[in-house]
Amino acid sequence: MSRDASVRRILLADADAFYVAVARLADPEGAGKAPLLIVGGSPEHRGVVTSASYEARAYGVHSAMPMARAVRLCPGATVVPVPWEACARKSREIGAVLRRFTPVVEQASSDEFYLDLSGTEQLYGGEPLAATARRMRDAVMAETSLSLSIGGATSKLVAKLAAGLAKPRPGGAADGVLVVASGAEADFMLQFALADIPLVGPKFQQRLARFGLHTVRDVVRHDLETLVSWLGEREGTWLHERAQGVDRASVEPNREAKSVSRDETFATDLDDDAALAARLLSLADRASADVREAGLVARTVTVKLRDADFTTRQASRTLADAVQSDRAVYAVARELLTRLRAARRVPARLLGVALSQLVRTDGEGQLSLLEAPSNPLETERDRVISRMIDEVREKFGPDALGRGGARQR
Repeated sequence: MSRDASVRRILLADADAFYVAVARLADPEGAGKAPLLIVGGSPEHRGVVTSASYEARAYGVHSAMPMARAVRLCPGATVVPVPWEACARKSREIGAVLRRFTPVVEQASSDEFYLDLSGTEQLYGGEPLAATARRMRDAVMAETSLSLSIGGATSKLVAKLAAGLAKPRPGGAADGVLVVASGAEADFMLQFALADIPLVGPKFQQRLARFGLHTVRDVVRHDLETLVSWLGEREGTWLHERAQGVDRASVEPNREAKSVSRDETFATDLDDDAALAARLLSLADRASADVREAGLVARTVTVKLRDADFTTRQASRTLADAVQSDRAVYAVARELLTRLRAARRVPARLLGVALSQLVRTDGEGQLSLLEAPSNPLETERDRVISRMIDEVREKFGPDALGRGGARQR
């Protein structure tokens, strides 16, 4: 039986400037304390900002901004690539600390964790939720050297918005923790624009704007019947509830990742097939290694291309048998890249590989190794070779071993 929402105690722990903080820990001399910009790909003045340090944000830089504009706004900034391996390691360390406080932890992303502490009041001797959150922050800082902002509420929606307000910024929570009391959710929501609510994307915003709905205050002026007449039963009810801070979604500690992806924004647009194939090989190897580390296999492989004119295209293939080896993933990805290049042959700005329809290889639904030879794309030998490569990289570093072509630049 699910608990009543009014007694739920949910936290959203969000690492502050995660990529920037990890980059500084991984390379304190190179990253330093100067304004820092993180780019997903080559550390050149192109591409898109993945994350910006608070010093860079003071110049008006923000994530998703074109790197060329960011550098113009903050010419003294240091530009570095995302330290993927270090981020994955730190993400696991944060999760391990948080699970000491409650086993009900859902990792929403590499730097966001939902926790459900409902029913733990006696365990913590009646300690206020905010006090528990502060102890979590202290423990994570002591063991990972990373800072968290934590929001708390009776729902995941309000906890997430509260965590955003707890971030280091003028007017933010002084101690990085903001807990919205039970019964105060509707008043708390009044300060937000509808664009701040998760899942209210640009297209939905345009549709809402036709009815004069831009903020939560605009929505609460209308009753449920009016919203349903404008938006339909499902969306009208959904928006009415979200505007009140109502969100019945539970924290799912065993939720599996829906997809794993790797992409690279090039310093210079690429139009050479061999160069693109080499980059694709590296990306496919990294994505398949992530899948193996998580104990998963993938049934769908997707390749994404962003052309020089910013047109984004992708092609996917869903396989009859799931795969996880470097060779099999790259073989499928190579076919998809060939298809995309044949359809429109222009220089490429970004290339990405995504693996989805992920399935566990252990426990329920385990894939029998005896069935591997029947897979026309992947043999057990492929998987053994990939695992051997993983072991070498784990011991000697991510660049210790690679397949031919993967290191071409």
